[in-house]
Amino acid sequence: MTFNQYALLRATSRTFALSIERLPGPVRESLCLAYLILRVSDFLEDNDYMPPERKVALLALWDRILAGAAPAEALVAALADREPEDADAQAARQAPAILAALHRLPPALQNHILVHCRNSTQGMARWVSRGPDIPQEGDMDDYMHEVAGRVGYLVTEVFAWYSGFVRSKLGVLMPLAREFGLALQTVNVIRGLRKDYERGWIYVPESFCAAVDLRRTDLFDPAYQLQALQVLDMLTDKAERHLRSALAYVKALPQWLHALRLACIWPLLFAVRTLAISRHNVSVLMGEVKMTREEVTAIVRDSTLFGWSNRWLDDYYRRLHDTAPAPARLVRASK
Repeated sequence: MTFNQYALLRATSRTFALSIERLPGPVRESLCLAYLILRVSDFLEDNDYMPPERKVALLALWDRILAGAAPAEALVAALADREPEDADAQAARQAPAILAALHRLPPALQNHILVHCRNSTQGMARWVSRGPDIPQEGDMDDYMHEVAGRVGYLVTEVFAWYSGFVRSKLGVLMPLAREFGLALQTVNVIRGLRKDYERGWIYVPESFCAAVDLRRTDLFDPAYQLQALQVLDMLTDKAERHLRSALAYVKALPQWLHALRLACIWPLLFAVRTLAISRHNVSVLMGEVKMTREEVTAIVRDSTLFGWSNRWLDDYYRRLHDTAPAPARLVRASK
């Protein structure tokens, strides 16, 4: 079967495929392959059928493969005991093709991707070993840095390879890049609260719950709904702080790099709108609240036309944040 990296990208994430496929050639190919490598890492960390010890061992193997110390076929062999059930599992089984494509990129791009993907993979392994213990907000940020903040660094270094202007602004952009990653991941945590709880993880800091005299395990008990909504408000406030930095990141990119801006604007604005419909919404504790397709289409259309303007972006961000949501679509988590 012929390897098609973009088809695999679309299968693993339609949202990020939308952004990545808009990018200019070498940046598009680099970030597509980087994303697929990280989907492999995420599958090894996040699947619901492996015990933690096996996850850690496979993440270590994947890290060695990325370092060139083991063949990619070793991962395929290690996963041969179970049929792939989703696109992420399929990506893991196509690791040899993904890495073969990566090694056709310019050496500088390969290095940017491998350094950050290895660091993220090692961080995931550390957190799997540690387990779902998140006492303070700083612990939550540490986890999110490993799985998302480092991605911000990777994307920015690839942008800098492409653009001398971005390269000249790395001192400003790199701290904001981490915040951008934390912003998207905090919104992901909010969206996935129920699903993560059902697989044994609660990414909410214990300190947030303690502030309202609530145990983390009672977040999803209807008897404690009032306190749970207060905790949700703390999470949405946190996400909003990170999103403001993500907005600053986009605004630091010049208008003539419109494709690069759009690749960042779309996940940013999707996150802003998702946060708006999640704030103080009890449905978040019952399942997953999503934007409507019409909202997604409008964001893509409007930002494609006007996203080169920082003034327009500030106003649109505010409108998405402040406009009362339409009735939320609730996707109930599986029992």
